This record gives sequence, C-alpha cells and structure tokens, in this order.
Amino acid sequence: MSTSKSPFTKEQLLPQEEMIEVARKKGKLFIGIPKETHYQEKRVCLTPDAVAALTNHGHRVLLESNAGIGASFTDRDYSEAGAEITNDSSKVFGCPIILKVEPPSIEELKHINPQTVLISALQLKTQSKEYFQELAKKRITALGFEFIRDVDGAYPAVRALSEIAGTASVLIASELMSSATDSGSGLMMGNISGVPPVEVVIIGAGTVGEFAARSAIGLGANVKVFDNSITKLRCIQTNIGRTLFTSTIQPKNLLKALRRCDIVIGAVRGKNRAPVIVTETMVERMKTGAVVIDVSIDMGGCFETSEVTSHDHPVFEKHGVIHYCVPNIPSRYARTSSLSISNIFTPYLLQIGDEGGIENAVRFDRGLKNGLYFYHGILTNKSIADWFDLSYRDINLLIL
Repeated sequence: MSTSKSPFTKEQLLPQEEMIEVARKKGKLFIGIPKETHYQEKRVCLTPDAVAALTNHGHRVLLESNAGIGASFTDRDYSEAGAEITNDSSKVFGCPIILKVEPPSIEELKHINPQTVLISALQLKTQSKEYFQELAKKRITALGFEFIRDVDGAYPAVRALSEIAGTASVLIASELMSSATDSGSGLMMGNISGVPPVEVVIIGAGTVGEFAARSAIGLGANVKVFDNSITKLRCIQTNIGRTLFTSTIQPKNLLKALRRCDIVIGAVRGKNRAPVIVTETMVERMKTGAVVIDVSIDMGGCFETSEVTSHDHPVFEKHGVIHYCVPNIPSRYARTSSLSISNIFTPYLLQIGDEGGIENAVRFDRGLKNGLYFYHGILTNKSIADWFDLSYRDINLLIL
C-alpha cells in the first residue's frame, strides 16, 4: 500500500467553511463643543459646514452658546446646520466626546464624566502633573491633535497652523512697518519700481519659514533663509520653485544679514526649548525701526531680547527694534484657523463614527493611534511620562 505524499492530513483536505468578516457596526457620536475660555482664544473646532456634515451622517453635536462667535460663526449658523445649542457648559462637558482647541483647565476637567473621549491640543509645555492625574482619575481617553499623523507620516494639524503662522508673520510685519504705527519705518512691501525692495531674514526653514518666504516673495521682498539643515534649505527652494539666498546659521553671515534687513522672522523649534540664535548684541546692531517677529516664542523664543506679549499689547521696542512676540498667532486670524482645524477634525470624526467608535478607529488607523496619549485613564505617551515622571504603558499592548 502506497503512502500519501501530501503534506496535509485527511481532515485538512476536507472542504472548510468560509470565514466571513463580521461587518463593523457604525456608531452614532454625541459631540460636545464648549466655548473656549483660554486667554484670547477665539478659534472653534468645527465650522457650521462641518457640523452639517456630521449631523447628516446621524451624529449629534451639542454646542455651548457663542462658542463660535470669536471666529464670526453665530449660534444661528450652527443651529441651521443641525447643532443643538445650550447655555449650560456642564451639559456640554457631559457629552461622551468633548472637542476643544485648547486643553481643558483643571476646573473644566471636574465637569467631564468618567470614560469620556477628549480631543484637543495638549500643549505639553503648559501642563502640570495634576492635569494628567485628573485624566487618570476620570479614566479618560484623550487624543492630542498635534500628535496625530497623516498617511505620509506628517502632522496635519501642526502643519496647518504653521502655514497660518508663517503667512501671518509677514502680514503682521508689513503692518508694523507702516507709518500708521508710531515706531513704523514707513516702508511698504510691494517691490515698487525704482524703490529698493524690503529685506527679509527668516531663521528656520520648516513649514513656518517656508510659508513666510512664500508670502514675502509674493510681496516683492528680498528673502534670506537661514537653517542648519541643508536638507530643509534644499526643500524650501524646491517647494517655492525658485532660487533664493540660503545659508547655514553662521554668526558672521547672520549678523551681516541682520544689519541690512528690515524684517527678521524667527521660526526655529527645539526639543524642549527653542535655541537662542540671535543675541542681544546682534539686535543692537540692527536698523532702527526694524521688525522682529518671534514665532517660536511659545517655546521660549530664538531672540535673546524676546518677551511674551499678547494680542492686546503685541509689540514692544528694544534697542530701537520693534518686537512682536505673541505666542498664539493663528488665533489672530480665528476664522481661517477654525476652517483649517475643522478640515482636519471632520474626516477623523466621520471615520470614528464609521468604524463604530474610537476603539476601532485607533485599532485600524496608525496615525490616529499616534495621537492617543491617554487610554481609559492609562498614560500611553512616553514623552509625557518622562517629562512628568509618570508611569506609562505601550498603546500597542492595550489595543490589539
């Protein structure tokens, strides 16, 4: 009797039942949007059009009255889009999903129900250990939108707000140079025939630097970009589509550019703090009436002379140089910023609904999972754990 040469057993060769994937049931989201209480924060997470898109998919949106007024969206706009409006902030914080631009304060966290999903910015440098302890106590699942990654590995929320900050920095500088301000030099960025163009120095060739350069070039200025990354300098020229002055940050070359420039924009980031690139001595040697826009002031600033200012009193003068050091530049253009943030949030919220909830969504979306820093009260972000000396768990061990 011949032996079988098949590597399979008789049972394995029998026809098997086909295993069909069980379809995930779509979920209905109930989203609360409270009014922003952070100082001079005028943005809102969702526009009326975004609310209409969500309500058309069967989701509910509860909005605190006047939450969008700073971005020129009225309660009527939201109501007509399908949102429910309330004056009671505790009702909004009682929703299963809370959507905010700024992270909630400790007082606001006390109004949030246990097991709530919180989606907002984290702003790690402004937080305290107590904030994370409160999240753990309430067993909250929290997503920081500055940590969410796109399909190509980029950070969409950070990039969008950086684009606004970069473009705004040039517009603000142009306004500060006009004769309408007491200390303005009276120069106009417009490349007028027969008039030498305005000189602009940009320190940092990231997204902020790129969009500042685009705007300055569009207004006819001479632009010089400094960065220690040759790759970034090469990319900025490729993205802008033209040759421009680029240099590594060498004190001699930088000082020469600063002495001649009319505007200097600081857009350098650091791991824990922005490095100080421009010393006070360098600022002293700049032109009288020159304008400094320190976009990296939210990380300490890259100018030694920088001091944090507000939208109410945005500028101060030091050594004859005008300094603009407002940390929250996108909030100055609240409607544009709100539209930009809303464009990022809406697809993710629809995806969470289609996947049947946040649990399934983060299971199948690696970029969304990257934004998760608290999962049912368990810290899942190593950077936060190291910064505040807290214990954490790997999210991949909690969500399979």
